[in-house]
Amino acid sequence: MASGAVDAAAEGVAALGISAGGGDDECAKPSSPLRRNLRLLSDDQVELAKMLLSEGQGHLFEHWPELGVDDDKKRSFLDQVRRLHSSYPGGLASYIQNAKKLLADSKAGQNPYDGFTPSVPSGEVLTFGDDNFLSLEAAGVKEAHNAVFVLVAGGLGERLGYKGIKVALPRETTTGKCFLQHYIESILALQEASCKLEGECHTKIPFVIMTSDDTNALTIKLLESNSYFGMEPSQVKILKQEKVACLADNDARLALDPNDKYKIQTKPHGHGDVHSLLYSSGLLEQWKSTGRKWVLFFQDTNGLLFNAIPSALGVSATKGYNVNSLAVPRKAKEAIGGITKLTHVDGRTMVINVEYNQLDPLLRTTGHPDGDANSETGYSPYPGNINQLILELGPYIEELKKTRGAISEFVNPKYTDSTKTAFKSSTRLECMMQDYPKTLPPTAKVGFTVMDTWLAYAPVKNNPEDAAKVPKGNPFHSATSGEMAIYRANSLILRKAGAQISDPVISTFNGQEVEVWPRITWSPRWGLTFKDVKQKVHGNSSSVSQRSVLVINGQNIIIDGLSLDGALIVNSVDEAEVKVTGHVENKGWTIRHVDHKDTSEKEETRIRGFKFEKVEQLEVNYTEPGKHYLSS
Repeated sequence: MASGAVDAAAEGVAALGISAGGGDDECAKPSSPLRRNLRLLSDDQVELAKMLLSEGQGHLFEHWPELGVDDDKKRSFLDQVRRLHSSYPGGLASYIQNAKKLLADSKAGQNPYDGFTPSVPSGEVLTFGDDNFLSLEAAGVKEAHNAVFVLVAGGLGERLGYKGIKVALPRETTTGKCFLQHYIESILALQEASCKLEGECHTKIPFVIMTSDDTNALTIKLLESNSYFGMEPSQVKILKQEKVACLADNDARLALDPNDKYKIQTKPHGHGDVHSLLYSSGLLEQWKSTGRKWVLFFQDTNGLLFNAIPSALGVSATKGYNVNSLAVPRKAKEAIGGITKLTHVDGRTMVINVEYNQLDPLLRTTGHPDGDANSETGYSPYPGNINQLILELGPYIEELKKTRGAISEFVNPKYTDSTKTAFKSSTRLECMMQDYPKTLPPTAKVGFTVMDTWLAYAPVKNNPEDAAKVPKGNPFHSATSGEMAIYRANSLILRKAGAQISDPVISTFNGQEVEVWPRITWSPRWGLTFKDVKQKVHGNSSSVSQRSVLVINGQNIIIDGLSLDGALIVNSVDEAEVKVTGHVENKGWTIRHVDHKDTSEKEETRIRGFKFEKVEQLEVNYTEPGKHYLSS
């Protein structure tokens, strides 16, 4: 480093008292480790060192040896500090200051809802298949070409018993299509349907995926090796979230990695980072300039979500909601957060998700002696939040200009004992995507849309062992229940459209008792909305037996008088119109139980507890334009 730079470094560090004979602090001694290494520091690194020391982080340098030893590791350490500093709204000093306050509140047992009174917010409760539902679906499809989709996909499937990225898991194993393929095909189907309503339009719906260090490379590989599942690569933007520094104690001293003293230990910050990433990316203003109106946020493994998207977007458009949270009916005390209006004694109001373990005590302390109780409907009046949001773009941009995308944080340290003086292991600040409304002004129009759970919500997040321990009557939220929920939803949709679908049988897989419906699945372009399905299921003479498999791959396939008892797969090109009728019977597919500990099976099979044995099937492919008939 040039002598001028050394002088600048010395002057900068001296500003903190790091000078010969300066002060009582260890870092102020002439022989302090940091001072001995001044020649390594660039001007920017001096500023970072000043910041760290001013925030009580001198311990990070205590182990530094003299100049010439581990110099590359020291530089690498400061490079990491720079990344942590630049990736957090307000910088690393803000992170440490926020941590000190939240850790002090946690130690004192501070209730984040002190002064707030809960009440039931206003929103829309939809009934699948009625005229209002059909009308809202149509409105949502019309708006879709003005929308943007944002998938938060920063997690691996380790909690599920699966080592890969969660979006690569099969949504269902009848076709084997993974979650990401289903999401992309659904967005493309919306894009096509919306453009048809607008006449000739060439709008491409943007799709953003938030990844993490754990998932970024694997997500890109999944997209590229599958030609983006039919989406144009230019439509897809990847935003990678960074981790945040871990905290070693109540003084918010940053924790060093136990295996590397030149590295700060880091952990994920939570999916709330998506807002700051979107703000800093510049995408929001780009979208606004091209006429976008809505941003739809969703998580990685809810295979039913797109059943709910058209009608929920229709609610946002017709009601003018700035924020619309998708929700499902919720039983009192069910382990899912409740969407709640909170009014503070100072007059502030907000409509946010309150976690289930906080909602009951909050209600009891504010004049509701029964706490979180079911109403006469048999459900809690506070609908269950499923972490899928629709935000109006204009107000969203204005809010993020104020906050830079920073989301209200929380900390959850695990203390060694009741004195709350030490942690069992390091902790960190976290934030959640759905806490965005906490900073909104009272004038913001915040609502929700409730849909039946069977239609809209079947997340895959628990491994087989944890799912088997779920109390009877509560949802398993496993790969087993998630797949079976898809078949149930599709069966019930076809029933509502007029088809005769046999009742399910009860089976147990990996210790989970589930309903097994006919294995019915279709491509999004065939049945994007309920209106689409109704138009393609003619009359009420079609029937599907419980043991059957029905796969529909094609846009113009009509079911008219089909009697299916076995396995039928119909594939067709867009230019073909296929009428499926008559009796189809074969030995079909059988379901074989698989033990989740059976390492001879793939992980994605083991976590389900079953696999299909394809004994016999009828598969027909229509590759030529024109009208075709499939009959017995």
